[in-house]
Amino acid sequence: MNIFDEPKIDCHNHLFDPARFAYHPDAPYAPAGQEIAPLEQFDQVMDAYGVRHALLVGPNSGYHTDNRCLLHALASGQGRFKGVAVVDGQIGLEQLAALREQGVVGVAFNPAMHGLSRLQEAEPLLARLAELGLFAQIQVCENQLVDLQGLIERSTVRVLIDHCGRPDAAAGVQQAGFQALLRLARLGRVYVKLSGMQKFAAAHALHEQSSAYVQALIAAFGPDACIWGSDWPFIRQPSRVDYGPLLKLAERLMPEPRLRRKILWDTPRRLFGFA
Repeated sequence: MNIFDEPKIDCHNHLFDPARFAYHPDAPYAPAGQEIAPLEQFDQVMDAYGVRHALLVGPNSGYHTDNRCLLHALASGQGRFKGVAVVDGQIGLEQLAALREQGVVGVAFNPAMHGLSRLQEAEPLLARLAELGLFAQIQVCENQLVDLQGLIERSTVRVLIDHCGRPDAAAGVQQAGFQALLRLARLGRVYVKLSGMQKFAAAHALHEQSSAYVQALIAAFGPDACIWGSDWPFIRQPSRVDYGPLLKLAERLMPEPRLRRKILWDTPRRLFGFA
């Protein structure tokens, strides 16, 4: 059995459907052209590649804190999807609980885009997420985790780190930010997405430039704390990215079928409550 036939959950992807759900006026970027990605198109992609479930991530681009497109997909997906929302930092416990009832399992934070201050001021929100059993999904880049490590350690919230921590591919696994990520494994409530290699590695050398980081993460966190995601529909990419080659990249990075079964199916199914 190859990776196309194996059961899979895609744990990082986005929907963009401005024809039905207009973009938020404060969104920093408005996806257009080939970046438009309605639910019906993603359903077809998932069916074509044998992806059974997906964790839909509300994007800062396009929708900012408007979660209507995400919630529509959760409501119409008949259990196929769970969601990560983007919310205002002052959102209350009842509003978060209402999102959880609709299939939201976490809230996204993006220091890679917004800088560190917004997350560093979010300790009360992290406490509310922990109270409800929701994840804090955090996208950092380069060495930002050095400054955020203390905040994550003080919190009791479960944490999802996006895109292998987005290291500097040329700096090696000893770079400070990546080492900070590896240290977080000891907390037992931090999980990492083996995703977004195209965000930190060159398009012509995804395997060569990402393999050392992926192997280090699997060794530190173990397959019970690692999940996989595609980052479909690949917005702001300077060159074309296709879903199928990313699955083959995952197969190459994780050649052992039992390891893939854990990371692409068992672990995300357990973490996010897929049937």
